Amino acid sequence: MSQTVNQGVRWTTADLELLPDNGTRYEIINGELFMSRSPHLNHQRTCGNMYRKLQDWSEETGLGEAFINPGIIFTEADNVEPDVIWISKEKLAVLVDEAGHLTGAPELVVEVLSSGVQNERRDREAKLKLYSVRGVQEYWIVDWRSSKIEVYRRSNAALQLIVTLFSNDEISSPLLPNFSCLVSNFF
Repeated sequence: MSQTVNQGVRWTTADLELLPDNGTRYEIINGELFMSRSPHLNHQRTCGNMYRKLQDWSEETGLGEAFINPGIIFTEADNVEPDVIWISKEKLAVLVDEAGHLTGAPELVVEVLSSGVQNERRDREAKLKLYSVRGVQEYWIVDWRSSKIEVYRRSNAALQLIVTLFSNDEISSPLLPNFSCLVSNFF
């Protein structure tokens, strides 16, 4: 469940410090505050499975690292917590601040859809635009209910939908040499 709190106020990262630490996830996109509760267990299972596959590949190759729910502070008005990311060792070495947050775009961002119009709008529109503008190279929108993944890749300075994959398809990426996984293994 998600809701937007925007009563003509432009929220900033500093405002997050004033909000209660009660298990609610707070994200700011273009000054708009999004709040959401803990997602469905199948959402969390999908995130964990994706993280595990990406991290296993990362440990085998030594090329980078996967993270679950990292904080990314692009600007004071753009502060998000994607479900899963993969970032190269080179970028990780320069994009982490003293508080342990990323300050720039990882190569790959994965968002697993939660139910609700607000959640879908956030992931399909607001976050797609934000990640596109901020330089994410690849964005996966994952729907665990229908067992599919929409893969967006950077083309002409923007993230473009290149393929929709279903359970029996294999996913791979030019960012992740020799990574391949049956989509159904994520669900």
